[in-house]
Amino acid sequence: MSAMYPSLEDMKVDQMAQAQRAYEHQVVDTAQPAVPVAQEATEVSTSSLYPILDDYMGLSGEVMAQHMAQTHQVVPHYTQVGQGQIAPISGDHTGLKRAEIKPGVREVLMCKDGEGKMGLRVCSINKGVFVSFVYRDSPAAMVGLRFGDQVLQVNGEDVAGWSTEKAMKYLKNCAPTDIRMAVRDRPFERTLTMQKDSTGHVGFVFKDNKITSLVKGSSAARNGLLIDHHMVEVNGQNVVGLKETEIKQLFDGCGRTVTVTIIPSFVYDHMIKSIGSKLVKKHMDHGVPDV
Repeated sequence: MSAMYPSLEDMKVDQMAQAQRAYEHQVVDTAQPAVPVAQEATEVSTSSLYPILDDYMGLSGEVMAQHMAQTHQVVPHYTQVGQGQIAPISGDHTGLKRAEIKPGVREVLMCKDGEGKMGLRVCSINKGVFVSFVYRDSPAAMVGLRFGDQVLQVNGEDVAGWSTEKAMKYLKNCAPTDIRMAVRDRPFERTLTMQKDSTGHVGFVFKDNKITSLVKGSSAARNGLLIDHHMVEVNGQNVVGLKETEIKQLFDGCGRTVTVTIIPSFVYDHMIKSIGSKLVKKHMDHGVPDV
């Protein structure tokens, strides 16, 4: 199974490192005992390495030869990020962990608060039931339910095919304690990890959380970000209902690597159409997930 990478930039850096190691091995394999190491390194053709660097970085072999020592092996520090992922640039990035969408099903156990509420709203989409709102500091927020999670069962009852009204009524009538849910992580959503450029930008424009345009040649464009999608998380933190200035502050303070979670706009619009904008802005949970 081939390695997976959080971003295209991680993949390119890893490929360059592999080319560097392959070149170093070639130097060692072709070494002659009578020839000094330094002399041999200057005589060995660089064709095995530099054309690859040309392809990925736009740097000529001559320029690289002037600035890279050829008598030692360069081994970058790799960090495993999730199963099978290698991240030479992103590394052990906390935001990447917070934003991870796991493929399995998990069980959630919660109770109602003093007012008899769980602190969430759900809606029906394509015969499934999805979390469309989580109140700040509510039982639902405390157990880690997030915008877009799919509810599969409640107290052993399959909810597939339930209408929004039936699901909400059932949740309202649940006993105040020992409420068990089977939940799947945000199936309509996907995450993209990007790297900021020298100006601190990843290369896309958004308005009211909706991605409206991409900058050609930017990390956002290279890594597959799409317009007509809504941004719902930045480094795993829910940004639904936040002001644009607050979202930009998250981008500014997150370092070089940024992981954004997006959802198709038509799904997003369906999920929040019955929730008032004031409720979203004032009471939506924007807590930082535990990792």
